[in-house]
Amino acid sequence: MTNIEQGFLLTRHSRDRHGRSEIIYWLSTNKGPVRLQLSGERPLLMVPISQRAQAEHNLTQAKLVYQWAEPGLQTLELASVAVLYFTCIAQHKSAAEALRAAGVSVFEDDIRLHERFLLSRFIRGGVAFVGKEQIGHRQINPAPSFRHFTQARLKPSDYEPQFRVLSLDIECSGQGELYSIGLFGENLASGGLGGNNLHEDKLARVLMIGQPEPAETDIQWLANEAALLTALEHTLSQYDPDIIIGWNVVGFDFKLLLRRAALHGLTLRLGRGGEPAFMRESSFTGQTFISLAGRVVIDGIDALKTACYQFDSFSLENVAQQLLGRGKHTEDVANRLATITRDFWQNKPKLAAYNLEDCRLVWDIFTRTRLLDFLRLRSQLTGLELDRIGGSVAAFTQVYLPHLHRAGYVAPNLPAGGDLASPGGYVMDSRPGLYRHVLVLDFKSLYPAIIRTFHIDPLGLVLGLQEVDAIPGFRGAQFSRHQHFLPAIIKHLWQERDQAKRDQDQARSQAIKILMNSFYGVLGSGGCRFYDTRLASSITLRGHEIMQQSARWIGEQGHEVIYGDTDSLFVLLKGEQDEHSGSAEGQRLAALLTQQWQQKLATELQLDSQLELQFECYFARFLMPTIRGQEQGSKKRYAGLSCHNGNHQLVFKGLETVRSDWTQLAKYFQMELYRLVFNDEDPSDFVRTTLEKTLSGEFDADLVYRKRLRRPLAQYVKSQPPQVRAARQADEHNARLGLPLRYQNKGIICYLMTVNGPEPQEYVQSALDYQHYVDKQLKPVAEAILPFIGLNFDAISGQQLGLF
Repeated sequence: MTNIEQGFLLTRHSRDRHGRSEIIYWLSTNKGPVRLQLSGERPLLMVPISQRAQAEHNLTQAKLVYQWAEPGLQTLELASVAVLYFTCIAQHKSAAEALRAAGVSVFEDDIRLHERFLLSRFIRGGVAFVGKEQIGHRQINPAPSFRHFTQARLKPSDYEPQFRVLSLDIECSGQGELYSIGLFGENLASGGLGGNNLHEDKLARVLMIGQPEPAETDIQWLANEAALLTALEHTLSQYDPDIIIGWNVVGFDFKLLLRRAALHGLTLRLGRGGEPAFMRESSFTGQTFISLAGRVVIDGIDALKTACYQFDSFSLENVAQQLLGRGKHTEDVANRLATITRDFWQNKPKLAAYNLEDCRLVWDIFTRTRLLDFLRLRSQLTGLELDRIGGSVAAFTQVYLPHLHRAGYVAPNLPAGGDLASPGGYVMDSRPGLYRHVLVLDFKSLYPAIIRTFHIDPLGLVLGLQEVDAIPGFRGAQFSRHQHFLPAIIKHLWQERDQAKRDQDQARSQAIKILMNSFYGVLGSGGCRFYDTRLASSITLRGHEIMQQSARWIGEQGHEVIYGDTDSLFVLLKGEQDEHSGSAEGQRLAALLTQQWQQKLATELQLDSQLELQFECYFARFLMPTIRGQEQGSKKRYAGLSCHNGNHQLVFKGLETVRSDWTQLAKYFQMELYRLVFNDEDPSDFVRTTLEKTLSGEFDADLVYRKRLRRPLAQYVKSQPPQVRAARQADEHNARLGLPLRYQNKGIICYLMTVNGPEPQEYVQSALDYQHYVDKQLKPVAEAILPFIGLNFDAISGQQLGLF
């Protein structure tokens, strides 16, 4: 055995070999990549001891060899269970199928062997290990060496890696024929994307089919597609990245690379040790997955969504422009594809520069957003793989299940027949109006605070139903005061996030926030094995109670709550206020209610309150609109003029300016209209001028609708919304011109409304329907606010329309 070393999990896998199970873990270490091989770990499942005779009979009939053990475990229904161990994964799978077919209850058979090994040891991301190093271990292809250990033993570690990263992008024809492959990577200082210094520090190269010619870009010229793929294999082996990043890199780049390799009869060995790349597609979701031994492939789009970034479009062009202020030269996909094909035949150095710049864009987006830091921290907190998309249910299971096992319990199976709906967050009826002096108070992480305060926990629910002094929940729930895990898990994460905020570590803070807030959601999801409507309801309905009582206390202070939503209270202050006095009152109210909750819960339930109300912001002016065409106040829609340190800012929630499918005209009109009203200026002239310019064609460039096609065009059969009609027209034109069809498989369509209906922006032939834009864009914006100052849009527009 060697001395204890540390690394970070990259890939994990288990399989059968020579009749026994085997686990393979690949790690990134400060001495380069490491392969750990564990043999003899036994897959297991649990069955009720009461069903032993039936289980043994069925397993004997199936000629399956197993070991029966009774370690004192029980289900959450308090039924004793036995553990059945098997020598290989195939036997384990066959046993689970045979037992279920015979009506025997089976627990935890769906936890994969390599996951259970880590889970039972509380290993998440970082690993400390010892093992027997196999000196002279040979690989399939010549490659930078990795170290290989057998008989490995692992335990948790706080090791923080510095990954070796490579950005990859391909260029191809419309038929998928490869032109070039761009590769970009460089070592950066701590906090960037970089890696160890075992190999060359930088790679900025394009592999391209063609004959050598002068170019500023580093180009490796290849004779044909097969040579291009072989060169990729060799370059990846030499540069040896831990992580490969790209844009739609799994669903497009790697999918195409493997398809082209198969056409040439090639096995694309892109994993460490010359292991072949393996791709699979989920039959349920259609999602594509790529497996490379010892390497992680991370798609920028999926990573941004997992980190809760939001963009109107996740195209590389749009995201790069938003985050970096630069991007591709054009967003016209059809012309870009034509340009790529033309450059491949006429100007290969230009195409190489374009290809490499796409790699740099992805690299810079990852650097700017610290996405790899976020994913690493998520893995350290939850045990999830670096490339795992979403995964909130899996994260909860990874965090919670080890504690449950240590307490002597096994996890339940997924709820049969789906789940029952649990109540949502509290949303009170609003009082519509145009107000002065409104402040917003927020509960800090309300649902996690409720879990901590009221000891909400899956095991605590089971045990609490047996206890006399249990904490009451909702829908018949009671929670143990003495044994629970989730409140302590939340407390630890809470403290970690507070420290991340103090350290101004945004990536860590965001990772913890997403994890904490997901715990309520998974407890209310039928996709989680710990789902129980009493758990989720005891969180949300408690939230309702807290919001309602808080509103009553605020009323006792002489103020009025005009709206409340989940964890936020909108308070209309009495009397005249300014930013200073309003903010001071907000701070006072937040402290007062926090204290009142501490006193109430200590007196009535003998609980330590973790509820903390915070002053969020002060609005000098605030609009709570009505539901369109009604007098009733709307929900989740408001606007205000916030004030902070003397700076004023318009804030919109749920109104047109934040809708991605609204025109630029509507956004401009709303911003200026609200600014005038909030500053007590008469907006009549502005409304008339905007109408005049719209009707005279001065705003034509701002009338474009930009909408996403959320499914392939052919699937729109019953409904024919405007964007679909425009997309079909566009592709009919494209077909006549011999251009690629742009909109058959989802995408974004830009169109305008004409007197003959919607027409694609690139092929508008009819006169624009200005009355449509007045009725559907300007009027809804104006009607949300003008009535509150005694004005009427129809009266104003009627005067103006008479001129045209």
